[in-house]
Amino acid sequence: MPTLKLVLDGLAEAIAADETAAAASFDARATLVGVTEVDVTTGHHTFKVDEPEALGGTDLAANPVQLVLAALGACQAITYKVWAAKLGIAIDGIEARVEGDIDLRGFFGIDESIRPGFTGIRLFVTLRGPESPERYAELIDAVDVHCPVLDVVANPVPIEREVKIADPS
Repeated sequence: MPTLKLVLDGLAEAIAADETAAAASFDARATLVGVTEVDVTTGHHTFKVDEPEALGGTDLAANPVQLVLAALGACQAITYKVWAAKLGIAIDGIEARVEGDIDLRGFFGIDESIRPGFTGIRLFVTLRGPESPERYAELIDAVDVHCPVLDVVANPVPIEREVKIADPS
């Protein structure tokens, strides 16, 4: 099996030779199958999403905001590994913990001045390895600039939306 650096270098060469190779699209399909239970399919992966009992669900699975935090933590870990390989920085371990706060008055429309999403997110990353603090600072800077999910949660993303009303017959 090739090393991560070889895989990344090969992909970078392919993109440099043909920039259309850089375009990637992902999709997910979510279908409500219970009161708050949702079946999700993305690529060839399927999983459930639900709400805790306090929000009317059965707590069968993580809820959507937990998945956002999980996506950020996972993307941080992966991006650290990718950029460590790209920069030749040795890393023995990566752990990411993410916490987020939501004021439910926004979600329930009790106070329209309160946003329905996160009011704050805290990201804690622990890196283990033999490098100097300066090398890890270089890695941290690269991850801050290149982590896709960090970018999504930190910056507005244009969204196109279409809502169809299905014929009940």
